[in-house]
This record gives sequence, C-alpha cells and structure tokens, in this order.
Amino acid sequence: MAILTAVDDPDDPRIDDYRDLTTADRRPDRPGGRGLVIAEGVVVVRRLLDSPYPVRSLLGVPRRLEELSGDLARLDVPAYATDADTMARAVGFHLNRGVLAVADRAAAPDLTGLLAGARSVAVCEGVGDHENLGSLFRNAAALGVDALLLGPGCSDPLYRRSVRVSMGHVLRVPFTRLAGGWPASLDTLRDAGFSVVALTPAPDAEPLATANLTGEKVALLLGAEGPGLTDEALAAADRRVRIPMAGGVDSLNVATAAAVAFHAVTGGG
Repeated sequence: MAILTAVDDPDDPRIDDYRDLTTADRRPDRPGGRGLVIAEGVVVVRRLLDSPYPVRSLLGVPRRLEELSGDLARLDVPAYATDADTMARAVGFHLNRGVLAVADRAAAPDLTGLLAGARSVAVCEGVGDHENLGSLFRNAAALGVDALLLGPGCSDPLYRRSVRVSMGHVLRVPFTRLAGGWPASLDTLRDAGFSVVALTPAPDAEPLATANLTGEKVALLLGAEGPGLTDEALAAADRRVRIPMAGGVDSLNVATAAAVAFHAVTGGG
C-alpha cells in the first residue's frame, strides 16, 4: 500500500522530482533532462499506475489522492499530500488537476515483436509538436491502431505535455523509434508484410474513401503539420492517399487528418 505523507514545504527534497516542471532542464529529451515520465490529473495518473512504467511517487491535494485510494492500495510507493499553494510553488504553476505522478521509463518494445502482432501502425516523420504527437496517440488508442513508430525529427512522446494531451494513452499504445537510415528503415515494415501508405494532400494521390485500406496490414506514413512528408518519404511509400477537402482548404491538422485515416484503415477500432 502506498505510504501517505504530508508535505507543507515546497522545498522539501522528497518532492524534488516535481520541482520547476516548466523549466527546460525538466524536458526528458533535452540535455540534462532526467528522463522521468510525469502524469497530470486523476485519469492520466491512473493510466500511468496501470502502465509498465515504474512509478516513483505521487504528489497531490488530499481530495485527488482520495479519488485514487483504490489504486494506491496496491502500490508500494510514497504519496505526498499537500495543499494547492505548496504544490504550485514546488512545480512552478497552479495545477488545476490537483495530482501528479512520476515514473521511470520502461524499455522500448522490440520492433520485430511489435510488428508481429500488429495489423495497423502509424509512422511519423518530423512530428516535433508535443501536442500534435499526444493527440496522435489518443487517436490511435481510440481507433485501434496497434503502434506508433517514430522516424526522424519527432518529439519525445513521454514529455509531460504529450502525456497530458494524449490523456495518458501514450502510456498504453506501444511505440518505438525506427533505427537505421531514413526512409530505408521503412523496408522493415514491408518485410513484415505491411503496405506503406503515405498521407498527403497532393491532388494526384488516391482519395482515401476509395483506397480500400481495410483488411490489409497498413503502415500509415504521417508528416509534420505544415511541410508534410519529405519527398524522400513520399517516394519510399508504396501508395499515396489524400483526404478530399472543400475548396479553399488545403490541409488538416496532422492529428485530425490521422484520425480520419485511422478510421479508414481500422474501421473504427
């Protein structure tokens, strides 16, 4: 059972894992970052507690920790109870959600094993916006995409903002980074039986509605919002598909476009 301890000093060293979360050196993907996984709010914290990431501790106001009492009963980690002001002074901002949890990272899954059990995966190139990446994970979880694979230029899915925007689904949808040269590493997917399908607004691409992507193993290739996929990635795809749009609109937010494509690939989960 989690050990509940009262904390009334924002400088208490026992809550150092939560200190100054807005500063650059708290980014796990930056030099000096500690690589910790940070969950915010009861829903996301609960998903962290149910994930393979080893939980270090929790920090929250008593009311939120009480909501998690059933989950805490099966844990053997510290849970620090404090008031909202002390918590805000420690973390560097007022946290409306009232509870945080911190965990160490888990090992990334083996790509071969991950692909062996998958029917649909998303492959991201250059998705550097943390919120877009978090939304991609949430959409993947909702629509039954089995995994996300990260190509060059992608941000860290375990950064606090990505975890929050994903509603904690980044903690349950498997992901790993593609090793080797890009886009040559896409050959690994073809070798595993996947068709590599690039999503692009190019007018000569197949309309998504008639591409008939259900029933086959699909690796959906997604690029950064704005520039989209590089020419090299587009050339490496087996097929290119587009989402037809009304006149005067040339593109969608990458997470929105991905959700439409995910539904076409999986049939909705």
